[in-house]
Amino acid sequence: MTRPPRVAFVVHLMQVAGAEVLVRELIHRLGARIVPTVFCLDAVGRIGEELQREGVEVVCFHRKPGRDWGVSRRLATAVRARDIEVIHAHQYSPFFYSALAKPLCAFRPKVILTEHGRHYPDRVSPIRRAVNRLVLDRLANAVTACCHFSAVGLCKTDGFAGSRIDIIENGIDVERYGPPADKALAKEDAGLEPDRKYLIHVARHHPVKDQPTLLRAFAAAAPDLPEVDLLMVGDGQLRAELESLAVQLRIATRVKFLGIRADIPELMRAADAFALSSLSEAASLTLLEAMASGLPVALTNVGGNPEIVRHEREGLLFARGDVIGCADALRGILRDSELAERLGAAGRERAIERYQLSRTVNEYYKLYCRLTGRGIDYAP
Repeated sequence: MTRPPRVAFVVHLMQVAGAEVLVRELIHRLGARIVPTVFCLDAVGRIGEELQREGVEVVCFHRKPGRDWGVSRRLATAVRARDIEVIHAHQYSPFFYSALAKPLCAFRPKVILTEHGRHYPDRVSPIRRAVNRLVLDRLANAVTACCHFSAVGLCKTDGFAGSRIDIIENGIDVERYGPPADKALAKEDAGLEPDRKYLIHVARHHPVKDQPTLLRAFAAAAPDLPEVDLLMVGDGQLRAELESLAVQLRIATRVKFLGIRADIPELMRAADAFALSSLSEAASLTLLEAMASGLPVALTNVGGNPEIVRHEREGLLFARGDVIGCADALRGILRDSELAERLGAAGRERAIERYQLSRTVNEYYKLYCRLTGRGIDYAP
C-alpha cells in the first residue's frame, strides 16, 4: 500500500485566524491520508498548542526581526530529517523561506504557495516583484489563492505568473451552523437577553479590520435601534483602544467585548445580524459562518467580499471607511425584517452550495497527490 504523503505546513504562527484554521482543518479532516508537520516561523500560537496536545508535531523556528536567513537553513534541515515531500506555505513570508529552503533539500520537496489575505495598502517594492518573477515563482510547484481578489494581487502586485494560479475557495463546516428553531432560547443558551437583538462582529482586533468604523456606525444607528446590542468577538492589539472608543461614543453599555470564544456557532445562532468593516479582506471564514447561520450581513465592498456577498442579494455592501453607509446598512438589516429574512436565507443557500469545507479539503488533497505522483483515490 502506498504510504501517505508527508506534508509540512509553514505559517507565521498558529493563531486563531483564517489561514491557521484552514491548516488545522486540513490536518483533522485528512487524518491518516497525510503525515503532517507544522512549522511556525515566529511562535507556536494557540492553535499550535492545541495540535501539539493532539500529538501533531509543531516546530517553531523563532525567527529574528528582519530577514532571518538562518530560518531557511533550519527549515531545510527539518524537512530533510522528516523526509517531507510537500511544503505547503501559507502567505508570502512562509513561502519565501520555504522556497529558499528547497535548493538546500536538493529540490526534492514540492513547494506550494497559498495566498490568503492581502496587505492594505497593497504595495510591494520593485525588487521584491523582480525576485518573485525571476526566482521564487520558478521555485513554486503550485500557487493557489483563496479567492479571485487574492489571485489578482499575487499576479499584478507580486509578479507571479497569473496563468498558473489556481483558486481554491475557502470553506466551512456548514453543518455546524444554521438558524435556530427558537431564537429566544438560543439567546438564553448563549447567556444573552432573549428580548434584545444582537449584531455580531467576529474578527481579531487589528487595524485592517477597522473596528472603529463599525463602532462609529453603530453609535450613529443606535438611537434608531434601541433594542440592539453589539457583540464584539475576538481579541488583539487594539482591544483596549476599541473599548475606550466605545466609552467615548457613549455606547459602552450597548457593546459587549467577548474576547476569543469557542462557541461561535452558538453565538451566531443567537445573533440577529452580522457586520464586517475591514479595510481589506480575502475570503473571511467568519463571514461564511454568518451566512451559513442564516444571518443578514453588512460588510465593506472590498477584496473578496463582493465575490462572496452580492449587494442586496446575500447582504448589504458599503464603502471602506464609510461610517454613514455602514450605519444605513445596519439599520437596513436590523429594522426591515422582510429584508433581513430574504438576505439571510439567500446567504445560507449560497454558503451551502459553494463554500463547503469538504470541497476545499478535497481540492488541496488532490493537489498533494498530484505533486507527489500518488493516485487521487488513495485511502489508507
